[in-house]
Amino acid sequence: MESEAMKKYKAQEAKRVEINLRHLENGVEFVDLYTAYIEEEVEIGRGTVIGPCVTLKGNTVIGENCIIGQNSRVENCRIADGAEIQSSVLLDSSVGEETKVGPFAYVRPGSRVGAHCKVGDFVEIKNSAFGDGSKASHLTYIGDSDVGSGVNLGCGVVFVNYDGTNKYRSTVEDGAFIGCNSNLVSPVTVGAGAYIGAGSTVTEDVEADALYVARARGVTKEGWVSRKGILKKK
Repeated sequence: MESEAMKKYKAQEAKRVEINLRHLENGVEFVDLYTAYIEEEVEIGRGTVIGPCVTLKGNTVIGENCIIGQNSRVENCRIADGAEIQSSVLLDSSVGEETKVGPFAYVRPGSRVGAHCKVGDFVEIKNSAFGDGSKASHLTYIGDSDVGSGVNLGCGVVFVNYDGTNKYRSTVEDGAFIGCNSNLVSPVTVGAGAYIGAGSTVTEDVEADALYVARARGVTKEGWVSRKGILKKK
């Protein structure tokens, strides 16, 4: 005799496939119809491709000709036409046209990512605006900040938004370039077109069109390893 739990599971599976079939008939493409998990309220435009093990929940609206790649989870988000999401998690946010997110990105609530942007691997955005054409290709944290259009954030950039008690907001204006391994200690403003040298910690506002470098001068101590006697034995 079939258990009540099994009956409930079969009913849920039948409903899930029914939802997916409805989207299929409306022009949505599936890599595997039986491994997509889409809630009733979700809207998906024609030509969009849904990969395996994708979960779409809540008041999510996905435009036309998007790619929602394998293992992505999107909840209460608006994804514009032509966007591509690969193996990423997006919550309570929006993504503009032709923007690429992932793989392994995390877009947290309150974020607005513009059109033609790049949010790459291991990039996290939280409660921030990210302007059209801006790029954060890898290993960057953007928290409580307003990033303008055409901004480049190098690898390892961190918006230092929390002092242990309060959170603060920073602004990076249009066309600025933030070098790798830089820290922006909020609240600061980086002006339009400014450059932050790699490895800098920014603790004050930077004027537009300026170069800001904040790092110690390198020192070489010749023969130090031998004098210390710490050479590795072969």
